[in-house]
Amino acid sequence: MPIKCHNRVLLLLACVAIAAVALPFVNVASNRLVSGEPRALWQIWSFTPLLLGAALASTVALAFWPGRAALWLTLLLSEALFIVLFWSAGQAATQMASVESPLARTSIGSGLWLWLALCLLVCSDAIRRLTPLPVWRWLLNAQFWVIPLLILFSGDLNQLSLLKEYANRQEVFDNALAQHLTILFGTLIPALLLGVPLGIGCYRHPSRQGAVFTVLNVIQTIPSVALFGLLIAPLAGLVKSFPALAAAGIAGTGLTPALIALVLYALLPLVRGVVAGLSQVPPDVLESAHAMGMSARQCFWKIQLPLALPLLVRSLRVVTVQT
Repeated sequence: MPIKCHNRVLLLLACVAIAAVALPFVNVASNRLVSGEPRALWQIWSFTPLLLGAALASTVALAFWPGRAALWLTLLLSEALFIVLFWSAGQAATQMASVESPLARTSIGSGLWLWLALCLLVCSDAIRRLTPLPVWRWLLNAQFWVIPLLILFSGDLNQLSLLKEYANRQEVFDNALAQHLTILFGTLIPALLLGVPLGIGCYRHPSRQGAVFTVLNVIQTIPSVALFGLLIAPLAGLVKSFPALAAAGIAGTGLTPALIALVLYALLPLVRGVVAGLSQVPPDVLESAHAMGMSARQCFWKIQLPLALPLLVRSLRVVTVQT
């Protein structure tokens, strides 16, 4: 009976994982100023090649095993391997700090990064094959991170160089994160409030699309520094005319022009996403909905908007990345 591979993606990822054994597991430096020396996994713990070999052999075997049981085992194995590798990074850093020096810095090596990424890919592929339902996919992906997050917040990874640097400069990192989140949500919320109605209006009145998209395209061509400069004078004039705006934190320079510029840049992908999403709803579906007695409002909320939502979410993701 010929042997058949039922999951070529898993087999390919397992082969890449085998090749990643040659890459360093961690990099160890005597202090934060010098370059680190690569350390393989077996240089830290001599027994690990057997465990890692067993895990990789099991992964290869699962690629030739048909059925849903193999997919569940693949999901569980990838989760377990990810958790063990994630936890072992912290243990390796702790061991290096006790053996080398308290000032030693241990960072994750390219091999470990690759193994972690491969575990995520294997998990994602298994979930995709297990269920087509978005809710279950979301839940299965969410539960994957429960134990790694518990490990992270337990302090087992505190000896890693990245977390040491965070501990030393926590206030700087926290302030930068808060500023980034302020800019992100300060851009997304106004952009949604402006872009979604504008996109709906363009969809319902196609004759206006040319003018709207022309303006939005022109805004995209303006360099950010130039746009900031164009906003300084109007904002400064508004603040001078209405002192209450200054008390609210609005000024010609700083965060205010940055948020306005980012909102303007975000409008084009959002409006295009709304128009494209609503336009791709099949006319037959709308005709059937009207034939069933649904009003225009009901068609929009129950038919058009749910079908257009995937494209809108993609546009929102583009805006989030560019912000």
